[in-house]
Amino acid sequence: MSLAAISSARMGRWQAEPGFGVYVHIPFCRHRCHYCDFNTYEGLDELHEPYVDALVRDIRRWPHARRPATSVFFGGGTPTLLPPSSIARILEALEATFGLEPGAEITIEANPETVDVSTFSRLHSAGLNRVSIGVQSLVGRVLEKLGRTHDAATALAAVDAARVAGFDDVNMDVIYGSVWETPADWDRTLRGIAERAPDHVSAYALTIEEGTPLGTLVATGRVADVDPDVQAARHARAEDALGAAGYQRYEVSNWARPGRASAHNVLYWSAGNYAGFGAGAHAHVDGTRWWNVRLPRDFIARVDAGDTTEGGRESLDPDARAGEALMLGLRLADGIDPIAFATRFADDALEARTPELDRLVSLGLLVRSAGRMALTPRGTMLANEVATSLL
Repeated sequence: MSLAAISSARMGRWQAEPGFGVYVHIPFCRHRCHYCDFNTYEGLDELHEPYVDALVRDIRRWPHARRPATSVFFGGGTPTLLPPSSIARILEALEATFGLEPGAEITIEANPETVDVSTFSRLHSAGLNRVSIGVQSLVGRVLEKLGRTHDAATALAAVDAARVAGFDDVNMDVIYGSVWETPADWDRTLRGIAERAPDHVSAYALTIEEGTPLGTLVATGRVADVDPDVQAARHARAEDALGAAGYQRYEVSNWARPGRASAHNVLYWSAGNYAGFGAGAHAHVDGTRWWNVRLPRDFIARVDAGDTTEGGRESLDPDARAGEALMLGLRLADGIDPIAFATRFADDALEARTPELDRLVSLGLLVRSAGRMALTPRGTMLANEVATSLL
């Protein structure tokens, strides 16, 4: 993938040749938020160093084809609980194993209470060039109810610290639509984002996941469930406010300044190939995907024993692969290129879905032309339903 292709991905456009990504999962947190169903664990500080050692060894023994990475993403959990020297070790192993394309995007997620200028400076010196800060809200009451342990001032200070340290590619990650959030609260968060002027904004509707503390509260009637109409109104408000501040929505839940879309996420939405390292991490290569064992201790033990860390896998047949790729690609605001899509997957990949595509057009959820297929604004609000109908 050329530098020009990476630049195209960073414009938020669907890619016929998505490149190759690497995801590294850091499953440690100081505190698990009330809504979180990610593969994360509290109180395992003694495993941090053995886990990094296992990660480095697992990366170096990657058994599949090796190709230069166009993007790397450190996610979690809270990757910034690890010292920057550990992140640097992991990145060095990735570069030795895969190589990095010129201009590769290298992102780390950061919780505001775990970072400062020194932390960011060391990460930047190690080669990371993008940071995603888990702000979630700029209203104290909302943060508290979500189970976050930082306040608004700490979140804003983290954004400032990243800038001082030299990061010129900063994402602010927020959540909207909880029962504790008023329209004024959401406006306050959006104003705060505009004032800090990050390069990218990820704004996700709160989902209630079974098995989480919040899910239990909702299931037992102690907290009201989220209201989809309220969430739709919040999304529309974000579209207006962020648009006025110079951001373009390039995916259902993501806005960016021109040229600052996340190349790694565009790779996912373009159904690209990626390696996954760490406990519970997923990988995908040419229609086969697999995932690692979830528990950090199990992951370390497997590597120590020289065994595979794989916990399961599945292979998609050509039609299922095309359907999934279509579902993912339509999340992008510009949609897909139908001609390139058919060339990449199969000539009949779209033809077989013509009746359903025609129905979606008739309902005002989809627009089709020779060079573009994309969701309408109404279709964007029903993206999950549209996606399900095309699988």
